[in-house]
Amino acid sequence: MPSRPADAVVVGAGVIGAAIALELARTGRQVTVVDKAGAAGHGSTSASSAIIRFNYSTFDGVATAWEAQHLWTSWPEHLRLTGHRPLAAFHRTGVVLLDSPAADPSAVTALFDRAGVPYERWDADALRRHLPGIDAGRYWPPKPVDDDAFFDAPSGELGALFTPDAGFVDDPQLAAQNLADAAGTLGARFLFHHTVVAVDRAAGRVVGIRLADGTRIAAPVVVNAAGPWSGGLNRLAGVGDDFTVGVRPLREEVHQVAAPGFGPVVADLDLGTYLRAAPGGRLLVGGTEPACDPPQWIDDPDDADPRPTARRFRTQVTRAARRFPEIGVPNRPLGIAGVYDVADDWTPIYDRTALAGYYVAMGTSGNQFKNAPLVGRYLTALIDAVESGHDHDRAPVRHRCDHTGNVVDLGTFSRLRPVRPGSARTVMG
Repeated sequence: MPSRPADAVVVGAGVIGAAIALELARTGRQVTVVDKAGAAGHGSTSASSAIIRFNYSTFDGVATAWEAQHLWTSWPEHLRLTGHRPLAAFHRTGVVLLDSPAADPSAVTALFDRAGVPYERWDADALRRHLPGIDAGRYWPPKPVDDDAFFDAPSGELGALFTPDAGFVDDPQLAAQNLADAAGTLGARFLFHHTVVAVDRAAGRVVGIRLADGTRIAAPVVVNAAGPWSGGLNRLAGVGDDFTVGVRPLREEVHQVAAPGFGPVVADLDLGTYLRAAPGGRLLVGGTEPACDPPQWIDDPDDADPRPTARRFRTQVTRAARRFPEIGVPNRPLGIAGVYDVADDWTPIYDRTALAGYYVAMGTSGNQFKNAPLVGRYLTALIDAVESGHDHDRAPVRHRCDHTGNVVDLGTFSRLRPVRPGSARTVMG
């Protein structure tokens, strides 16, 4: 079929890809977005818990999440959409990060202080006062719920860090659609139900993509935002040999139980779970990949069963009930499974590649929904610089945040970075 030219092609219409499309369109580029699903946000984004938190293991991670929060709190202004249409909403509930050796409070607060993130330090009495019904016992390390040791008495009591400006977005799929709509008003074109089968290259640079129906889309810039399918797209492009950070698809489950009136988001690395309220008096319960839980690595994201399993449901909800004894553990699992595109150090790769014109926004590891609006700006700044001749590998682009004034070194997200021994190695990033 005939070629359809564009200034840039984004592969993937999840929340990351839609955000990139919006920011590229704002530079005046003609943008085409291709996705195998039927609408924006129908892949991994739809299974996101959409928690907006600030605790990461690096300053650049913390500064990114803190700046992105300001975009969520001014969502209509960020989108600049006209007319009346449904918008995703940010709920400022605060996040309680319970103490654990996996997130040393002094290290976390040092990064918060540097980035300007407000927080409160709570002891066990404050925990019980702010979260009625909580068991403030220390149970570290997380244990399988079938292990008798899981029910051992606590070894002490926990404190916590509370970030009042954190919370969650109520509808992650709608958030992706909002971004796609905003990009569409600027001329971005979205092609759904289309699969990329080839990445065209000539003279050492990308020149476009080809779709399964034979359509060729010519473009000097291609961005891989394909989520758990990103590794396969890189193989089509013939890139990745120089990456020092690998990625791999991981199946994860988020469960639902009845828990009316639940307040702030709770990140409980001590037991290996997290909890947040959901509409209709429900509670979302997810896992933090504790060492005692075998990871569900998969080879093909298309093979992932979207239904929750009884075993994983019982594991995660039992942990939630240990922390909040009034939570029941139903016999029938309710929830959803999604697939993370997990990097070796659980830190995303936002970078150029050895193929000129071909960029990646991948390895988002289940912890980047919150950063998506800002990631669009990161990739656009990176593309503008590199396409103008800047050597990002030698002198990483630095991005000054509009709202917080923090300067983020985009080299933190390089494909060539060393995997840090002190990285979180979990979804917490």
